[in-house]
Parts: sequence; structure tokens; C-alpha cells
Amino acid sequence: MTLSETLFHNIFVYYKPRWKQKANGVALIYITILQVSMILLLGVFFSEFFEQMNMDTISSSKGWVLFALVAIFCYFKNWMYYTGKRRMIIQAKMNKTKSNSTYNIYLLWLLLIAILGLTLVIVQAS
Repeated sequence: MTLSETLFHNIFVYYKPRWKQKANGVALIYITILQVSMILLLGVFFSEFFEQMNMDTISSSKGWVLFALVAIFCYFKNWMYYTGKRRMIIQAKMNKTKSNSTYNIYLLWLLLIAILGLTLVIVQAS
């Protein structure tokens, strides 16, 4: 199982008792925002790196358009992947292994905030 599947399952299991119908949507939004924020962090890092190396790359507006397209693609990819049969397979694998690979929900949300904060620090440094 990949890390994103484990994180998705942990978010899903945490919110399932509270919001039965919306737990899948919350987990889907979380994993999508986490993946998109990591892509944003890498994009900002390489943009600043290439600027320091005086390399000509794509313009800022084209970069944001590309980021928006990747974010939309990532959402639809996750929507297709984590809805329905695949979610049931992930849940069966997690129940079968009975592993203690559960993460604290506060640490999962803190991870997302830390990635976004690091991205803002890199953007402000330029």
C-alpha cells in the first residue's frame, strides 16, 4: 500500500463515525490538497532555484496555469481512484493486515499546514 492510500484510509476511518456520508469526500479533499500542496512546494522551489541560476524557464502566469491544470487533474484522478471499489479494496487490505499504521489526525492536518507554510516561506524569500 502506498503512503497516500494509508493517509486516505486514516482520514476516512477517523471521520466515518461522525459524518457517515461525507467521510469519503473529506478524505478525498484532504489527499488532493496534500498532493497539490506538495506539487506547489516543488514548483516554487524549482522556480526559485532556476531564477537563482539565471535560467530562462516558463513565465509566472504560464506556471500558474500549469499548476491549476495539474491540480484539476489530480482531483479527478483521486476521485476516480478512491471512490467505490478501490476504497473497498484499501479498506480490506487495512483490515487484513491489522497493522498499527494509523496516524494521529492532528499530525496529518499539521503536515498539510507545514507544507503550505514552507511554501509561503520560500515564496516570501524571493
